[in-house]
Amino acid sequence: MNTQNLPTPTAKINAAFSGYFPTWCPGCGNFGIWSSLKSAFNKLKLHPDKMAIVFGIGCSGNMNDFLWANSFHALHGRAVPTAIGVKIANHSLPVIVIAGDGDCYGEGGNHLLHAARGNHDITVVVHDNRVYGLTTGQVAPTAFKGAKSKSTPGGIIEVPVNPVALVLTQGATFIAQGFSQDMIHLTDLIVAGVEHKGFSLINVFQPCVTFNPANSYSFYRERVYKLGADYDPSNFRSALDKSMELEEKIPIGVIYKSERPVYTDSLNQLKTSVLAGQSQNTEFIKFINEFV
Repeated sequence: MNTQNLPTPTAKINAAFSGYFPTWCPGCGNFGIWSSLKSAFNKLKLHPDKMAIVFGIGCSGNMNDFLWANSFHALHGRAVPTAIGVKIANHSLPVIVIAGDGDCYGEGGNHLLHAARGNHDITVVVHDNRVYGLTTGQVAPTAFKGAKSKSTPGGIIEVPVNPVALVLTQGATFIAQGFSQDMIHLTDLIVAGVEHKGFSLINVFQPCVTFNPANSYSFYRERVYKLGADYDPSNFRSALDKSMELEEKIPIGVIYKSERPVYTDSLNQLKTSVLAGQSQNTEFIKFINEFV
């Protein structure tokens, strides 16, 4: 193995470059998200072994090889429940999910809504390119009605999943949207999401230059706009209205932010210490006997 570009001990202070260059297509929007995540983790001063990242399956999941941090590559659609398990085991640990729209809104959609209503203290960063890129171009759940692809040559019949409206109505306490080309703005959103105590969703518009040229960089540049200082993210009704802006004008920024108790705060088992540090000498026989 070539160790020339591997991180030095000094470089390991913050989650950053692993020494391996991504295998994404040239121009892929994943590069912008990758850069923003590294910048955000450095701003947060997160040491690689003092955080956990759970990856979904897809092009976004390939980032597992390119970030220097404790990480786990979950099954397709199962990144969110895996992250919840990590958080319950060590609720003092920042836990981040990095997944694609197909993984998180398709296969894992059921897990997403229950994580939102439970207000689990995890941050979910979704690469939303409206296509299954790793399997070479089938429509994802966020694809616009009528979108043509390898799996829908005549145009998709369904309307797209609306991730912002979905998690908003299910109890998420931090919701933001970003654009992978605006890395400074996206970095700030990721920092805010990780710092928020509660369930955070950051939906990132990420052009797939190879398999979805219709939703290109220019497509988003013509449509996205930043929410201004006069916008109140604590207003549920305003956030719901913004969630309905899907095609002509698309808002980016913090769409909704509120506070309520997080899931792990309600678990008596975690009042004194993290579960990972507690004794596991539990007597299960009395519980088993209830089912015999």
